[in-house]
Amino acid sequence: MEDAPGLNPELLLELVKMKMPFGKYKDTLLCNLPVSYLEWFARKGFPKGKLGMLLETMYEIKLNGLEYLLQSIKLQ
Repeated sequence: MEDAPGLNPELLLELVKMKMPFGKYKDTLLCNLPVSYLEWFARKGFPKGKLGMLLETMYEIKLNGLEYLLQSIKLQ
């Protein structure tokens, strides 16, 4: 992850392995959630705890065009 200093590789791994536990996109990998859904959370408030932190991180990744950071992890 030389492109993103300070970014936790374990966090990125969770984004490509963890599934949304509830809602419209239940069982969808967090990295595959549509931007519109993440934008909805950004407006309404992200859930508390780890899930909220991961969703907010995924939102920032998509918002800033950094999805390439997840590509090599998805292939593993």
